[in-house]
Amino acid sequence: MCDFNTLTEEEKKHYHELLLECANNFGGKNFFLHLLEAIRETKPHPLTAGNSQFDMELGTIKWNKVIFNDKLQLLLKARVNESAQDNFLPDPNAKSYKKILNVVRTLKPIVFHVKPAHKEDGPGFFFQPFDTIDEHKTKLNPLFDALFFCSVETVKKVLNYEPKG
Repeated sequence: MCDFNTLTEEEKKHYHELLLECANNFGGKNFFLHLLEAIRETKPHPLTAGNSQFDMELGTIKWNKVIFNDKLQLLLKARVNESAQDNFLPDPNAKSYKKILNVVRTLKPIVFHVKPAHKEDGPGFFFQPFDTIDEHKTKLNPLFDALFFCSVETVKKVLNYEPKG
């Protein structure tokens, strides 16, 4: 999803609607973009937080399992190749296949709950890091990608996208 310009019109529209719904459930586009900026500014990466939680003045993200830095680093490496191979998992004969499969198995059951600080801003939303297409194909959940990895500029582009026609 971070390669927004290479997506089809249908995919752009789908991601736009998905992110817009989540943004509205978190208090609107501005609140959502503030959340992304806060995540990008946090070092070390918020996903490696020992308490499985990321807090900011506008809301909180909680998840149900600690993610260790080695898994995060493998995830970052693997996501670079995802759009080229149209699959998060590398070829089963690739040297890194078992390690990447292990990352997927470790992170797949995790559920992320994103809640605004004030109930009147929206109900929040939840998601998992991966979408399993079939036993050989797994994709990074576009929400997970947008929240933790895509540039804020790209997410802004997706949120402000206007379908043609």
